[in-house]
Amino acid sequence: MSDTALADRRATREAGRITGHHARSWQLVSARAVEAFDTAQLGRADQIILDIEDAIDDSFKATAREQVVEWLRAGGSAWVRINDWTTPYWADDLAALAGVPGLHGVMLAKAEAAEQVTDTFQRLGGETPVIPLLESALGIEDAATIARARGAYRLAFGSGDYRRDTGAENTPLAMSYPRTKLVLASRIAGLPGPIDGPTVDSKHSVLREQAADAVSLGMTGKLCLIDDQAAVINESMSPSPADVAWAYDFLAEFEAGGRVIRDGSDKPRLARASKIQERAEIFHIQPAG
Repeated sequence: MSDTALADRRATREAGRITGHHARSWQLVSARAVEAFDTAQLGRADQIILDIEDAIDDSFKATAREQVVEWLRAGGSAWVRINDWTTPYWADDLAALAGVPGLHGVMLAKAEAAEQVTDTFQRLGGETPVIPLLESALGIEDAATIARARGAYRLAFGSGDYRRDTGAENTPLAMSYPRTKLVLASRIAGLPGPIDGPTVDSKHSVLREQAADAVSLGMTGKLCLIDDQAAVINESMSPSPADVAWAYDFLAEFEAGGRVIRDGSDKPRLARASKIQERAEIFHIQPAG
């Protein structure tokens, strides 16, 4: 593909991209896989995250960082998962990324305190958003404080490291507490719904099940590892056409009735219908029938 054709496709994809505020699928791409950057950016994920943290051996950190910066400067657009605040790589990551065009924001690995988020935000110039990735017992317990930190954009759940830290199993019951903590913290801080951890199993049935578990608790996004998973997540984390039809019908009925509250169930249903309508418009979902 010529440079001009690639630039045109990038511009078209970015113009139609779901913003990070509403994004459902967040695809992690190893910074070593430079050949996959363009494919991921042009793929089905709402947002992509170039990973210079867990996916990169210490001996390759500097090279991976340089490759990401070079790609962004050449016209690419993405988020970047940076190394955690306690490592010697964190400051180098921020120094290299500050002011780079095409950087949507950073995901801060292993966030455990509000000052780590604010420090990251300030070193990037005070304008680049930060997604704290909570991956430990301490991070989960301090979720509300972290969510209210200056620069915090949206919370994300590092489910794999959380299980390693706590010994928890990968079951809906074991994962319900940390997921709920992130949902409540996000609501308290006025942030969008949090981003769930990735599903490692390649079966779509397992991915749909885990995405449904996250949605039922109030999460609105999910990390993924391949483009194929992004399509499933986008569908699973969007209102169904049947839900959209109900919302439109309810809102039309409410308008026709003079917007008069009839009983105690109207306000909760009105809030739900309005939220479904908003998300349907964002994701271009038509009502059933």
